[in-house]
Amino acid sequence: MKTIIIAIIFLSLISTHSLLANQLNDNSLIPHVGKNARESYISFLYSDEHRAFAIGPGGAWAWKSGFNSEEQASEAAVEACENYTDQTCIPYAVNTSLVFDKKQWIHLWGPYKSLSEVSKSQFGNQRGQRFYNLKFENASGKEIVISDLLGKIVLVHFWGSWCPSCMNEYPSLYRMRKILNEKMGDDFEIVILQAREPYEKALNWVEKNRYTDMPLYNSGVKDEDDSLFTLANNQKIEDRKIANRFPSSFVLDRNGIVIFAHKGPVLNWLEYLPFFDDVYNKSNKYTAKKE
Repeated sequence: MKTIIIAIIFLSLISTHSLLANQLNDNSLIPHVGKNARESYISFLYSDEHRAFAIGPGGAWAWKSGFNSEEQASEAAVEACENYTDQTCIPYAVNTSLVFDKKQWIHLWGPYKSLSEVSKSQFGNQRGQRFYNLKFENASGKEIVISDLLGKIVLVHFWGSWCPSCMNEYPSLYRMRKILNEKMGDDFEIVILQAREPYEKALNWVEKNRYTDMPLYNSGVKDEDDSLFTLANNQKIEDRKIANRFPSSFVLDRNGIVIFAHKGPVLNWLEYLPFFDDVYNKSNKYTAKKE
């Protein structure tokens, strides 16, 4: 009987080790990253020890090798990763170990500010800032400003029907919005604003592709030469000051604080559903005053 038990334990350990090894070598399991990261990960696996591969929400990644310790390699990889993003990066793999912490991963958006910190926050598009109080219109022509949405979790998304990566991203954005609306109801709002084209042209693409049940708002931009958005006080702001690439996305907590900013297309918005759940659970009810 003891021999059988020992054999079962031994086989179980072998099976577990084999599973972890397969997960370590499977670059398709790395969340948020694109083709270049997955290809580079193969090189990482064959690089000199000590080595580490780090990732951040939104697709940032970096790896370092040839260090004297695992700790040094991890620190260097995380630092290199954070040079490409203002998000927090964490180690994904170190030497021959998969160290990715899924529980930690979904908590990396933020910061979630105290109520006193919110009122002192500057306006801007960086994490920890209150997002610009833009003015826009709904399909009926009603004026809305970002501060009208305080109390909701808001995704502000800038795009254009002239932009191939914007159009490629739209289907997963659409699917994610449907899921979040079913789960969060009025607590979630997505604000999609067109850039460098008239509203009618953007709306035509949306209608042609049957995405009409996801609202498209009118940024007020008139044509491809118009690079100005409008603030609540009617002042103008250059679109590139907010989004230096299209598409660009900003997630705001209930107080209008930027907790996630991403320049460029998101490969699969469905991967971000756990992050939105975390926002829903953490974000305080709003107390910020409308500006």
